[in-house]
Amino acid sequence: MSTSPDANGVKGKLTHGAPLAPLVWFKSGGAAEWLFEPADLADLRDFLRNLDPAVPVMALGLGSNLIVRDGGVDGVVVRLGKTFAKVTQGGDLTLDCGAGASGILVSSTARDAGIAGLEFLRSIPGTVGGFVRMNGGAYGGEVKDILVDCDVVLRDGSLRTLPVADLHYTYRHSDLPEGAIVAAARFRGRPGTPDAIQAEMDRIAESREASQPLRSKTGGSTFKNPDGHKAWQLVDAAGCRGLTMGGAQVSEKHTNFLLNLGHATSAEIEGLGEEVRRRVKEKSGVELEWEIQRVGKK
Repeated sequence: MSTSPDANGVKGKLTHGAPLAPLVWFKSGGAAEWLFEPADLADLRDFLRNLDPAVPVMALGLGSNLIVRDGGVDGVVVRLGKTFAKVTQGGDLTLDCGAGASGILVSSTARDAGIAGLEFLRSIPGTVGGFVRMNGGAYGGEVKDILVDCDVVLRDGSLRTLPVADLHYTYRHSDLPEGAIVAAARFRGRPGTPDAIQAEMDRIAESREASQPLRSKTGGSTFKNPDGHKAWQLVDAAGCRGLTMGGAQVSEKHTNFLLNLGHATSAEIEGLGEEVRRRVKEKSGVELEWEIQRVGKK
C-alpha cells in the first residue's frame, strides 16, 4: 500500500494487520492490511475522502459468502458495525435498513410491520450491504424484487442514492461501482399479516435446516446455478459428495456447500472448489461459476 491511512480525525476503529479469519464463516485466511470500523456515516465518508485513491477498499459484512485467501487482503477492509445495523419502518410498506443489518432482523421487522415479501431474507446469512451488492436471493425471492434504492459511499467519499434500475441486477450480480460501500437500502414489500409472514419464515427455516449444513464452518452456496441446472446436482453427479482436500470437504448434506472440517487453509478450500469445477466440467461439460467471493493474496 502506497501510504498508510490517516488516523487523524477518525472516530471509528482503525487496526493494522487485523486477522480476518475470526470475522468470516470459514474461519480461515490471512489478515487485512488495515481494518476500518467507522463510527457513523460521516466518519466513513471522511475516511474515504482522505484516503489515497490508489489504496484498494472492500466492504466486509458477516463474512458468510467469502473466502479470504491465506496471504491476506491489501488496502483497507471496511466493516460496518452497530450504527449501520438499524431497521426502521418507512411509509408505503417500506423498510429503511442500514447496510450492517442482518437478514433475520430485516425479515422480523417486516413481519412485525405486516410487510410480506421479505421472508426469504430470513434464510440468507449476511447483511443488507452484501444482499444489495450480490442481488441476494433464496426460496423464490431476490433483492431486485424488493429494493427501492440504496445509499452508497463512493471511493472518493461522496454519497449517492442509486435507484434499483441503476444496479442492472442479474443473477447474483450488480453493477455497483468499484470500491463503493453500501451504507443503507430501502426495501418495499406487500401487505400481509404477521401470522402468515411468520408461518412462511418458519417454513423457510425448516427447509433450510433440513437441507443445509448450518452448524458448520461453511460459506453458503459455493457455485451459481447454471441455466437449466442445479449446481448441487451437477456436483453430486460428478462424484464429489464428501470429497476432501486437506481440511476442506464438500458437504455430504448439501453438495453445493464447502466445509472447513477444522483447520483447513483457504488454499485448501478454494483448491477443493476448483477441483469440483474441473470434475463437473469433465463429467457434464458445464463450467460452474463461483458464487462465493474470493479475495486477497494466495
